[in-house]
Amino acid sequence: MSKRKALITGATSGIGLATAKTLAENNFDIIICGRRLERLKSLQDELSSLCEVKILSFDVSRSNEVKKAINSLPDDWKVIDVLVNNAGNAHGLSPIQDGSIEDWDAMIDINVKGLLYMTKEVIPGMVERERGHVVNIGSIAGKEVYANGNVYCASKHAVDAINKGMLLDLNAYNIKVTSINPGLVETEFSKVRFKGDEERANNVYKGFDPLVAQDIADTILFVVTRPAHVNISDLTIFPTAQASATTVNKSK
Repeated sequence: MSKRKALITGATSGIGLATAKTLAENNFDIIICGRRLERLKSLQDELSSLCEVKILSFDVSRSNEVKKAINSLPDDWKVIDVLVNNAGNAHGLSPIQDGSIEDWDAMIDINVKGLLYMTKEVIPGMVERERGHVVNIGSIAGKEVYANGNVYCASKHAVDAINKGMLLDLNAYNIKVTSINPGLVETEFSKVRFKGDEERANNVYKGFDPLVAQDIADTILFVVTRPAHVNISDLTIFPTAQASATTVNKSK
């Protein structure tokens, strides 16, 4: 029996990287996507003994690149069973009046448009086959709004709404849709948000045990391996020390 095929965006680091490795270890063939080609090649070399691995290097925020990348796959690889919309970013942490338009554009283009562009290219095949699973990586920022989070929170609220819309629109086609919404996960996320300021980024995770990328990858594996009649539609995952977007016990 052939393995199921999973496509993971943002597979060069963090949650995407951990997910690619976890699915490769658990009977999936994988399509790994990202902008950093050398990292993709290195990951392909690492995982090729476990499964078949295809590389797609492109920018999810550019619809023409997304279409070209998906169309470049061999026909048998276009039968994608699981789409993990993981690519996303946060830029800056400023009050709305001090926000950067460049940062706003980057967050909306990747977090919202990128997810839509990927889904637009992959979903029609799932609809035609009447099977498939879309996993959208959201955030606690899609459930709550916190000070200085304005546009990032807006982008993740959009992911939450899109996930709910997908669930309704795709219900008739037997397609599963899942939103996974992590709290604080220690990855490169904060380094990107604070534009390489490692001290500021590291302070986010001091005083408690945050989630790690593998925690989310394990959750994705659980979700996409449930029986056919089970769909886990919406999950919020915190480290034990966290109770909301802004309530974190940093007494450690």
